[in-house]
Amino acid sequence: MSEKPTKHTKVLIIGSGPAGYTAAVYAARAMLKPILVYGSEPGGQLTTTTDVENYPGFAKAIQGPWLMEQMKEQAHAVGTEMIEDHISSVNLKSKPFEAIGDGGQKYTADSIIISTGAQARWLNLKSEQEFRGFGVSACATCDGFFFKDKEVAVVGGGNAAVEEAMFLTKFASKVKLIHRRDKLRAEKLLQTKLMENKKIEIIWDSVVEEVIGDDNPKNVKGIKIKNVKTNEIIEMNLDGVFIAIGHDPATQLFKDQLKMDNEGYLVTKSDSTETNVPGVFAAGDVKDKVFRQAVTAAGMGCMAALEAEKHLSHN
Repeated sequence: MSEKPTKHTKVLIIGSGPAGYTAAVYAARAMLKPILVYGSEPGGQLTTTTDVENYPGFAKAIQGPWLMEQMKEQAHAVGTEMIEDHISSVNLKSKPFEAIGDGGQKYTADSIIISTGAQARWLNLKSEQEFRGFGVSACATCDGFFFKDKEVAVVGGGNAAVEEAMFLTKFASKVKLIHRRDKLRAEKLLQTKLMENKKIEIIWDSVVEEVIGDDNPKNVKGIKIKNVKTNEIIEMNLDGVFIAIGHDPATQLFKDQLKMDNEGYLVTKSDSTETNVPGVFAAGDVKDKVFRQAVTAAGMGCMAALEAEKHLSHN
């Protein structure tokens, strides 16, 4: 089999989603002729989100997959070369940077923008996946609004779970925090606030066994939970379930080459998207574990493209 010719670009964008597509729009408009490599599920986490009401510019709710399709088409229209491939290895030790795709395609680049995102961790129950976007969510800031005066559960025991539970009390009439242990991992100050909140009930030593709901229209009706100490199973009526057991950034590829924090998120310079390797930038959820919003990811994509352009003009 003859080897595929190497593709060279000034800017290689790895990963799609709001960060990658926005970076592509800015890089293409700066005449940098970027190549964007997207995996088998282009569009990132937004493609599993149904109604999006908080992306600026749309008075009515829009669909997450539609928004990603529009961003992709926009990036393509201004001159981004889009390639479906899975990058399996990178070499950031020397310039030009190198990336190799699964099928052996080699890419070389003068700068790289990483927007590989993150995935919410799920409980991996069949019923949970069935109702994703129909009452099961991994983002309270995205979906809390839809549960006004309804009862919801949050699954988890760390800072994220406690913060989600507190946030949801603005909308929900009752929030049940379900934790598999008998104490929380969250910071003490957060725990105190949680305990003082009359709307929150903590259910200790328990795991979710099943999400129960209707099919037509599709919506969550309740959950079955099991007490891990007594094995007793109870059913509770609920309108929504928020899974808050953490996120995993997609950074395996860059291990030992880029600086990461203890959770594997890429570390960038202050007020910048530049990593510890000059010419390599990171945007979106791959580096952001605080906001995790489409609009902040898009903003970082813009920053990364502008910083890449500046880097290229100086070098």
